[in-house]
Amino acid sequence: MAKLKVPVGTDDHTQGPADAPVTLVEYGDYECPHCGHAYPIVKALQKRFRKRLRFAFRNFPLREIHPHAEAAAETAEFAATHGKFWEMHDLIFENQSSLSEQMLGDLAHRLTLDRPALRDALGSGAFAERVQRDFSGGVRSGVNGTPTFFINSQRHDGDFELQTLLQAIQTIIHNHNE
Repeated sequence: MAKLKVPVGTDDHTQGPADAPVTLVEYGDYECPHCGHAYPIVKALQKRFRKRLRFAFRNFPLREIHPHAEAAAETAEFAATHGKFWEMHDLIFENQSSLSEQMLGDLAHRLTLDRPALRDALGSGAFAERVQRDFSGGVRSGVNGTPTFFINSQRHDGDFELQTLLQAIQTIIHNHNE
């Protein structure tokens, strides 16, 4: 079983307490339909486990097959510099079927972010290194597709349906409480 090579730290985008008994890491691609399917599942897990779950999202754009994945990841990183990573993350997944640079600009505008500044950041690749750092860490951890989940640093090799992830997390919480 593959292990997470880059521990979750202060550079990560996380939701939930740092001392939660379970940390769920997703390596995801904003244009990947499977990641789109996993998005509400992760939301349901967060709602179910609340303070017992910390969630981290890392960028893993599959550039060869998803032409807008890189721009979407860089847009989320741009939003992060304005304290709006999670709002942008959610909006991108909720509008996944119509991803384009125009739509990303519209989403930025909706979050009161500067559209020309986003366009400049995308044009200059200002956030490309940040995205690549996530991607490289994923490769080192054995990620070869999206979404790939790690639960407490162990790659989850089962499917990513709600019941499967729910059971895996409950087992860890149960063992943690013993």
